[in-house]
Amino acid sequence: MKIKAKNNMKVSRNDAKPEGLRMKELCAATGIPKSAILHYVAQGLLPEPVRTGPNMAYYDQVCIERIEFIRAMQEKYAFPLRKIKMLLSHRERGMDVTPLVELSATIFGDADVLTLNETEFCRATGLNPRKVRNLIEIGLLVPLEKGIFNHQDVVVCGLYGKCFALGAGAADLVFYAEAAKMIVDMEMRLRSKLTAHLPEEQDSEVTRRLVMGARVVRNYVIDRTFQQRVAAAMDLKDAILLSGENSATEEEK
Repeated sequence: MKIKAKNNMKVSRNDAKPEGLRMKELCAATGIPKSAILHYVAQGLLPEPVRTGPNMAYYDQVCIERIEFIRAMQEKYAFPLRKIKMLLSHRERGMDVTPLVELSATIFGDADVLTLNETEFCRATGLNPRKVRNLIEIGLLVPLEKGIFNHQDVVVCGLYGKCFALGAGAADLVFYAEAAKMIVDMEMRLRSKLTAHLPEEQDSEVTRRLVMGARVVRNYVIDRTFQQRVAAAMDLKDAILLSGENSATEEEK
């Protein structure tokens, strides 16, 4: 849902034109290009301008402060635009967004200076567009913004490429996406159970701690399961590595 322009756009009695900023003035005031401003409007992060003609539009002064907030969130954190839109919406209602910013920072991390479109991403990874879209469809490549890729996306696709070179296919790796969805679904149910009764500010802080804890537990349980399986095997061809059968028995002996 797009944010509608506020009613504080007034008409001057002298020239019968709305008070506000032309695109050129808004670009000069914020230091960002026209394309970015139009994208923010299209995504609902900025209010629609008042249009007085096919090529004449006036933007509310509030756009300057909003753009400054958007840029601050993008430069400091790796928030996707839909998350920034949610923060802006909360601010509009007079809410303190600090707890939500801290939670989002824990979830998304620091800003990634590398941003690539699909063509640049394919060049960086050696994958063709069809392969990239297939990885997205099956959940092995999960960009935070549609059509925009960052350093983590490049790294993981570099690993996929090496795996493909050894003879594996994307279908051989899809269990990672399936397991991830199941784990996240269960984590969200646990979070809801623990926070449903809490006010939003407490909910944000408890959720932030749960996110940090979940990362530790995921790595611990998966790595230890892997380590036990390897420790129980007699050699690299041992069937225990595939089935895990008798590994617990071997540990108990």
